[in-house]
Amino acid sequence: MANIEIYTSPFCGFCYRAKLLLNDKGVDYIEVDIISQPKRHSEMISRAGGLQTVPQIFIDNRHIGGCDELYELEAKDKLDSILDVKETK
Repeated sequence: MANIEIYTSPFCGFCYRAKLLLNDKGVDYIEVDIISQPKRHSEMISRAGGLQTVPQIFIDNRHIGGCDELYELEAKDKLDSILDVKETK
C-alpha cells in the first residue's frame, strides 16, 4: 500500500469528501489537522508548492493536489494504481 498523507481542517467539506473516497478505497492515511497543529500549516504550504487550501494530498511523497484532483484520478481509473489498491473479487 502507498503512504498517504492528507492535510485537513475541521468542517472542510472538501476534506470530508477526500477522506470519504480514501476510506471507500480501504486505504490507511495519515491526517494532519492544520488547525490543531498550526506549525504543520507552513510545512503543507511548502510541500504543496505554495498552495494554502485544504485538503492537500500526498501519495508516496508525491503531491496529488486537493479533493478535485483526487476525484479526477478516480474518474480516469488511475487512483487505484497510484494507491496500489488490489482489486478483490
